[in-house]
Amino acid sequence: MRESMQYDVLIVGAGPAGLACAIRLKQLAEAEGKTLSVCVLEKGAAVGAHLLSGAVLETRALDELLPNWQSMGAPIDTAVTTDDFQYLYNDQKGLKLPTPKLMKNDGNYIVSLSELGRWLATQAEALGVEIFAGFAASEILYHADGAVKGVATGDMGIQKNGEKGDNYTQGVEIHAHQTVFAEGCRGSLSKQLIAQFDLQKDKSPQTYALGVKEIWQVESPHYSAGQMLHTVGWPLKNNTYGGSFVYHMANNKVAIGFVVGLDYQNPTLSPFHELQRFKHHPDILPLLEGGKRLAYGAKTLVEGGVQSMPKLTAPGAVLVGDAAGTLNVAKIKGNHTAMKSGMVAAEALFEHFNAGGTGGEVVAYEVNFKSSWAYKELYQVRNIRPGFKHGLILGALNAFKEMYLWPARRTLKNHADHAQLKPVGKFKPIAYPKPDGEISFDKPSSVYLSNTYHEENQPAHLKLKDEAAAIDVNLNQFGAPETHYCPAGVYEILKTEDGLPFLQINAQNCLHCKACDIKDPTQNINWQTPEGGGGPNYTDM
Repeated sequence: MRESMQYDVLIVGAGPAGLACAIRLKQLAEAEGKTLSVCVLEKGAAVGAHLLSGAVLETRALDELLPNWQSMGAPIDTAVTTDDFQYLYNDQKGLKLPTPKLMKNDGNYIVSLSELGRWLATQAEALGVEIFAGFAASEILYHADGAVKGVATGDMGIQKNGEKGDNYTQGVEIHAHQTVFAEGCRGSLSKQLIAQFDLQKDKSPQTYALGVKEIWQVESPHYSAGQMLHTVGWPLKNNTYGGSFVYHMANNKVAIGFVVGLDYQNPTLSPFHELQRFKHHPDILPLLEGGKRLAYGAKTLVEGGVQSMPKLTAPGAVLVGDAAGTLNVAKIKGNHTAMKSGMVAAEALFEHFNAGGTGGEVVAYEVNFKSSWAYKELYQVRNIRPGFKHGLILGALNAFKEMYLWPARRTLKNHADHAQLKPVGKFKPIAYPKPDGEISFDKPSSVYLSNTYHEENQPAHLKLKDEAAAIDVNLNQFGAPETHYCPAGVYEILKTEDGLPFLQINAQNCLHCKACDIKDPTQNINWQTPEGGGGPNYTDM
């Protein structure tokens, strides 16, 4: 029998949405002199350890949540000074273009999301929120009537063979009147919740992208704090959605990253290697030359927009932030909309409790969110991402029409990313240059910089539903795409002594990006939470 703890509200995930929800709940309770117990579970070893984003912050939601954030020590001090946009039409030349109006960043700030998360956690704890880091929620618990009861954390100390080790500790049950799922993109429990209550019914399939990012320390005359650059075009083909970001942070640090839509078709494409060769472009290289790479990480982004947004409520539970699909893909940012969704959820939950409710479905949350500025912002740009289905040129023309001429009355549909891969024989394999060890690097040295650690003697948290499919389908038909798209070298095709191929899973390298869970062509890979505290340990990302 597992031990249990009881709270009014349980929040799974200490990202911007979950922490904003926790803070707002406590603010409302304090204002009315009420007692409200709020618990936040975070699977990372510390708050912020698994947070990664570009990131440029639009402070609209933060202004509403904590109006005095500037005097409260928030790690937000690098205002955007220049905002450039460039089309790279080959590996040597680029063309500067006007920055699209929805991508303009006047009044925004270049930040480290992991730093911001840690600061938000201190604000939540000061209000009485209990935050437990290093505890991975591994199972949704249900009442007899099917409503969500809470979650259970994973057992610690289970060995690879499934037996209990000397350090075995049983997980605990966290019960709550309402559970807020704020796990971020493709959360393992959020995915289960959506399936359990059919929350994706009548919705367009969700679509995603994979972002890989590095932090550099530079000593370049081209560095200027607050400067921003986005590019499209090379090194991607025009039929592949994606682009780069280069953000000049404070203290001579530069965040550089590359984002690739996971609806690409060529199974030999590697987002990691696209970033590595992008850095050698003559318009980028001078900024990095003589510098030192400090950090590396990767994360998937949820890009489907409102047409792919699941129903946000279920009996005893709500979805917020990227778990709900609140990224504004046209702005290339979503922390402000994620925070707003958490705040709207908090207000609806508090009113539910005030009216005498405990469990049940808080339908007011979705109604109120659809009346908020965040939803209106997302609805305005709903057709930008699916407009790129037919390539960069047509997508750009559609975006121009939507932003500058007239918005469409109809809503375009998305497609499932895993279904877009084509057999490997239809493509010439992409030949990526070897890394030089100064500007471009390999995956093992990159994973090292992410401070990733998993207890090796634990069961793999990456499960194959059908082991034979890894060879019969993935390798034989698609050329083992998981060995290409994974940004951490988790998947390798090796051979037995008899020369037969098999898939080796190096789960200890996993960055928790979830790309495999999304892109596998037969949906054969299931990402589950590993032992609590495992994974990357980001500090500046």
